[in-house]
Amino acid sequence: MVTLTGAEGTERTCHVRANRGLPTGLSLRSPAGLAATWFGVGFLPKAPGTWGSLAALPFAWAIHQALGRPGLAAAIVIVFVVGVWSSTVIVGRGGSGDPSAIVVDEVVGQWLVLVVVHPDVFLYAAGFVLFRAADIVKPWPVSWVDRRVKGGLGVMLDDVAAAAYGAAVLYAVARWLEA
Repeated sequence: MVTLTGAEGTERTCHVRANRGLPTGLSLRSPAGLAATWFGVGFLPKAPGTWGSLAALPFAWAIHQALGRPGLAAAIVIVFVVGVWSSTVIVGRGGSGDPSAIVVDEVVGQWLVLVVVHPDVFLYAAGFVLFRAADIVKPWPVSWVDRRVKGGLGVMLDDVAAAAYGAAVLYAVARWLEA
């Protein structure tokens, strides 16, 4: 059960599947809830991680266009730190190991894949697919990190590890296309 509080102060209680919602007392009005769910995207039905990755794409594009690769890299570091903090708050307040409503980890992972290329519709689409595949399949050492590293850092690090696979393949594809 999740209680969502709207901007006008109205509250609405929603039933969510196990491991989907935020712990009692946290809502989208809390900074941790807002950050961890990437402004509520984590509450979208069916595959919230995929929605989180998809929501990351336009932000990456805009940041890269405005501030270049260094700007996107700086945004990754900032959102990673915020993600560790917000995930630690949520997991520490009774959330399970990695509640599916937390999607800030997918945002960081997606951006890490995209930082290796310039904004391009094909490359961003390929980066999206590559990151989601690595995040879902969890090849070693992603699976090891997912099982062994706990708390907010663990929530974030398995997606960083998955991003390494996606970034390596995307970088190779981009270089091949340039040749």
